[in-house]
Amino acid sequence: MEKKKHGFFHSLLFKLLVAILVGILLGKSLGSSGIQVVDAIKQIMGDFIGYIVPLIILGFITPAIVSLKESAGKILTVTLIICYLSSVGAACFSFLAGQAIIPGLHIQSAVAQGAEIPEAVFRLEIAPIMPVMTALITAILFGIAVIWTQSKTWENLLMELNQIVLTIVEKVVITILPVYIAATFAELAYEGVLLSQFPVFIKVIFIVLLGHFIWMALLYSLGGILSKSSPKEVFRYYVPAYMTAVGTMSSAATVSVALACARKSKVLDPKIRDFVIPLCSNTHLCGSVLTETFFVMVVSQILYGQLPPTNSMILFILLLGIFAIAAPGVPGGTVVASLGLITSVLHFDNTGTALILSIFALQDSFGTACNITGDGAIALMVTGIFKREKAKQTKEA
Repeated sequence: MEKKKHGFFHSLLFKLLVAILVGILLGKSLGSSGIQVVDAIKQIMGDFIGYIVPLIILGFITPAIVSLKESAGKILTVTLIICYLSSVGAACFSFLAGQAIIPGLHIQSAVAQGAEIPEAVFRLEIAPIMPVMTALITAILFGIAVIWTQSKTWENLLMELNQIVLTIVEKVVITILPVYIAATFAELAYEGVLLSQFPVFIKVIFIVLLGHFIWMALLYSLGGILSKSSPKEVFRYYVPAYMTAVGTMSSAATVSVALACARKSKVLDPKIRDFVIPLCSNTHLCGSVLTETFFVMVVSQILYGQLPPTNSMILFILLLGIFAIAAPGVPGGTVVASLGLITSVLHFDNTGTALILSIFALQDSFGTACNITGDGAIALMVTGIFKREKAKQTKEA
């Protein structure tokens, strides 16, 4: 997630809002021949994004594994396990909440309703270089193999691949995203059904924000139990970090503020704090994962008339925790990294994928704020775990 350089009117959020508005106006004004052209553009862009997905997996998962070979050992391992469990736990919480709440929202399905989109005037198919699950297994095996063989050549190649793929995401995917979103909303407006669901999306965003605060409260409570200290002595300093994250939509841009906030706390171990807070800014994305899980369920209910099957959601959640740890540092990085899961595990089409990208980006700043604020709780947990271990070793000695 890039640091905001030119104000709100140059931000991705503003561009997406404009894209949605332009798309709706186009959909209301274009005839069948015009919407055919729009559909062709959307399909090409959707195929292109699908082509990039395996590259994102290879370019982020594999280097992330390789980069773990030389770090702070046990503290690193414990921190990453807690980050994964927090992300998966947040997703499970969101899934259970979705099962209970979404049926009560009385969402009108868009299945078999509205005007039919005519066949695209032309089609250019762009097939991905490999299936998503093949890319994931390849990324994991290559990452582990590079560590086993201690290959410096491959390590350097993978780190350069990471920068290459990140550049593609930032300069190509993020650039075409507003056009893709505009085309999607033009079709939705042409169909004339989904626009009536905007009040539902407003409700959903508020529900997700409430979920963020519930999950942060749970994390800090657990941190207080493990450290046997008051979690208030950490989170009460985090207001500037939370507001900075809301304003920048960027974990990277907020990490220095978060570290300054954490340093005011007297209950965090200084060495653990200075290691865990920067690490978690890139590996602990509980707020983003919670949001995405709830949103995919809502979009599935709207577009396909039903919630995703439970077994598919469980697989999606377990894999999403891995993708979150290696998500690229761009706006909506979590959902961009997990596009392959949305299409291969949940079987979303281009319209579903574009809708997820849109509504996720509209609240991404609050998901980032939840991620950053939750990092303080992770630091508190790790402090408590190693404080007890150190006390035990002292006693045994």
